[in-house]
Amino acid sequence: MTTAIRYYSKTGNTKKLADAIGQAVGISAETVSLPITEPVDILFLGSSVYAAGVDSEIKRFIASLDNTKVKKVVCFSSAALLPSTYKQVKQLLEDKGIPVDEREFHCRGSFKMLHKGKPNAEDLKEVQTFAGKILNLAKS
Repeated sequence: MTTAIRYYSKTGNTKKLADAIGQAVGISAETVSLPITEPVDILFLGSSVYAAGVDSEIKRFIASLDNTKVKKVVCFSSAALLPSTYKQVKQLLEDKGIPVDEREFHCRGSFKMLHKGKPNAEDLKEVQTFAGKILNLAKS
């Protein structure tokens, strides 16, 4: 099974999650500036909430995806205040004909004085467990 990790992070919070997933599954997490050129069974896609929406970098990356090369996307995200970007990202991906797993990982991210230290070690361990479960279920 082939897996890829892409993320966009302005503050570094989502990068921490992406790197933790990469450690758990044994591949490098890359920013969305690196396109998906080879077929992947599972793409872990990390985003954050900026001004109550999905950043234009994520939108551009999704627009660049080829639905014949990406079998399924699993979302992960962080945000200081708002809920995850899951619904917005899911809609963009489904509009491209790319299936999205119903499970997602979301945690608080630090922003200025809010949620200092988040994501923390516990969050990183939880995202690694989440990724492991996704891949173990996919192998079945």
